Amino acid sequence: MDHTTAILLEVFVIFAAAQVGGWLARAIRLPDVVGQIVAGCLIGPSVLGWITPSEPLEVLSEIGVVLLLFAVGLETRLDDVKRVGGSAFAVGVIGVVIPFVCGAFWAHSLEPNWPRSLFVAAAFVATSAGITAAILKEMGALQRIESRVILGAAVIDDILAMLLLGVVVAIQAGGSLRIGTLVVVAAEAVGFVLVVGWLGTWMMRRGSKWLDHTRNPLSPLLVVLTLCLGLAWVATRFGLAAIIGAFLAGMIASELRQRVQLGEQMQPLLALLTPFFFVLTGAKVELAKLANGEALWLLLAATLLAIVTKLAGGWLGAIRLGSRSALIVGVGMIPRGEVGIVVAALGLAAGVFGDVLYAVIIAMSLLTSIVAPPFLALLLKNRDSELV
Repeated sequence: MDHTTAILLEVFVIFAAAQVGGWLARAIRLPDVVGQIVAGCLIGPSVLGWITPSEPLEVLSEIGVVLLLFAVGLETRLDDVKRVGGSAFAVGVIGVVIPFVCGAFWAHSLEPNWPRSLFVAAAFVATSAGITAAILKEMGALQRIESRVILGAAVIDDILAMLLLGVVVAIQAGGSLRIGTLVVVAAEAVGFVLVVGWLGTWMMRRGSKWLDHTRNPLSPLLVVLTLCLGLAWVATRFGLAAIIGAFLAGMIASELRQRVQLGEQMQPLLALLTPFFFVLTGAKVELAKLANGEALWLLLAATLLAIVTKLAGGWLGAIRLGSRSALIVGVGMIPRGEVGIVVAALGLAAGVFGDVLYAVIIAMSLLTSIVAPPFLALLLKNRDSELV
């Protein structure tokens, strides 16, 4: 079988498994993404071995999550984000500090090595916006105040996580920690978000009329997709995740008159590409590395620590919204997803982690992504029933 044929077969297997997993999840009243992540675990190298994560599949996965965050941004107005700016900032900052400090002390208790401990702690820090955003979108809850806080906090979360990762990599490498450089990087990242957010929305509000007179009915979609992909790339040049640029592009496009039409036109693209992100997230877990008591104990401790610290940080940051809303925000911030996986990969490449610790961090990232969605969906459903 040639390379192209093999890739096409894996694409088919992933897409089919995502549909089956999503259907089974809905049958037991769980969000689709839970079934898709579990399906990835089953068809991945650890169990059936039907697919192996590779560069072509990773590209599809990345495009899928970029489009997902763009669609989420499309339902998030800048004025709405401004109204929850204080709460989002508090959730973002507290939700980074608590997991990082607790994760560092936990790792240090396992092996007294502070550079290594700080690297482990970095895996506990950043929330996976893609997974939470998918749940909020699936539940039709993107217009809720808790959703705006979660998504705003995710942007702040990403900036702080980037800075912390830069610090721990420098410490681990034995290099000098240049505060001036970190300040410049932080200023560039914050400046990118602010300039794109405010200037972009201002321009879109004035460009809406032009898109009404295009001959091609798909022109508005083509324009905003170009904006999405362009800003996703620019975000990476500022050290941010591509999904932050995509989210900002969606938020800018939400100012267009055609945003409802754009949302409808995005649905086929989302249905085709977002399953690759969730299935590949599950496929990356290596169950064989966890097949002993010590590894399972480490995984249990790491997962509980990741859940409790992020829940506490989100709850404390959003407490001004009320205890129930703060709980929803806290649960929404729990998934680590691809962020923890990236940190684990960097740690393994740098020789900081052994195979077992690497597998534990990967599995922790995936478990938080599986555990949080059902609870978030339940809280949102119960809250909606209270409002009726």
